Amino acid sequence: MFSKLIRPLYVLLGFLLLVSCNEYQKVLKNEDIKAKYDLAEKLYNEGDYKRANRLFEQIAPRYVGKPQGERVQFFLADSYFRIKDFNFAGYQFERFVKSYPKSDKAAEASFLGAKSYYNLSPRYSLDQTDTDKALVKLQAFINSYPDSEYLQEANSMARELTTKKEKKAYEIAKQFTKLGKSYFLDYNISAIAALDNFISDNPGSVFREDAFFNKIQATSILAFNSTDDKKKERLEDAMAAYETLIRYYPDTKYMKEAQDFAERIREELEPFTEQVNPTK
Repeated sequence: MFSKLIRPLYVLLGFLLLVSCNEYQKVLKNEDIKAKYDLAEKLYNEGDYKRANRLFEQIAPRYVGKPQGERVQFFLADSYFRIKDFNFAGYQFERFVKSYPKSDKAAEASFLGAKSYYNLSPRYSLDQTDTDKALVKLQAFINSYPDSEYLQEANSMARELTTKKEKKAYEIAKQFTKLGKSYFLDYNISAIAALDNFISDNPGSVFREDAFFNKIQATSILAFNSTDDKKKERLEDAMAAYETLIRYYPDTKYMKEAQDFAERIREELEPFTEQVNPTK
């Protein structure tokens, strides 16, 4: 009984879909702007963003300067966003904000424009140009609309992107440290410089503790494998790196490894101490 009812329902749905497609194709080829506008808004409200987008693309230039222009421009930008064409969405939302800065939709458009660039941000190991652009757009939104309902989400996205950039910078420095473990002294020198820059540039980073420990490794390995004329100074630098980690992170997750480095540093410093204070 149930299967007998289902078949006619499928036939009816297929018929309605065919009618809808025929109507869409007819309006798409028509020069009647009002018909395109009405169908585009209908499709948009029904969630058919792809077909709505195509119609809004056609009519948007014709509505510039007209009362409906603001509405059409927003729907065009938002339909790009809904179909995940974030490049065009970001561009169109920017155009909307510039064209209609006093619109009730300006805050939402500014946020969605920034979110479009956020969605274009690649994983941390790739080029971060889009991440930089997203951060600029998010900060502009946060500054312009501090009371917006989207503020919390914007701050969360900005933190995520900032952490991604920090991770890229930290991983570059960490890679130098790894190479330095094989006793290529030049890599340790590069690691120390990169870690110092990272620590200075990212004072609130979640990778700060890791960077401090990596500096202990890099300075220690450099010192242990240095010539006598440079060894004392480099051992002292390594001890300073250890003390800095313990000062900022007294309960560091790297305590055991850090203490192992510190013990060896003290041992290798002993001959230099004896030279300064020879036994009488």
